[in-house]
Amino acid sequence: MINETYFKHFPTLESERLLLRKLELTDAPEIQSIRSDESVMVYMDSERQSTVGQSERFISMKLKMYQENTGIFWAIIEKSTNAFIGDFAFFKMDHKNSRGEVGYTSKSEFWGKGYMQEAMTSVFNFGFNELNLHSLEAHINPENDKSRAILTKMGFQKEAYFRENHYYDGKYLDSETYSLLASEFKIDKNKG
Repeated sequence: MINETYFKHFPTLESERLLLRKLELTDAPEIQSIRSDESVMVYMDSERQSTVGQSERFISMKLKMYQENTGIFWAIIEKSTNAFIGDFAFFKMDHKNSRGEVGYTSKSEFWGKGYMQEAMTSVFNFGFNELNLHSLEAHINPENDKSRAILTKMGFQKEAYFRENHYYDGKYLDSETYSLLASEFKIDKNKG
């Protein structure tokens, strides 16, 4: 069973270079800059956020999911500069089966620097060792090679390829599903 303590007191996480803190409404301009950047969103089959107001509504929805114990949403901050790098989430939390889905985005200027892998290591370590998750899953656009690469590097295995299972922007799109079991994730409980 999922350890629900973390839905009462938000789990702020730290790694060598990163602070992962609660996503807040004041982060809306940063979220809007990510979710309106076509280089980031090209493989994300969701609405682009062209206004800060849209991003505020997006964040409000995420904060409500946390209050309902169905998601945890972090802002990824570079500790040395306090720069907003991106966001990371556990969502669609299945408490009975100790499962969750992962989602993540980052500003394109931070790509290729190992930040997302560092964030994933911290968040997955927390998820498996503190939150007591049994498994995680990720759904990606099959053309998103970068997302596939980081998921497989973190130990995720491809479980399925779904043909035209998602309708977005006037067409049906394919998707791939990846999963990671707690028994497959090898990080020391004292690190993160």
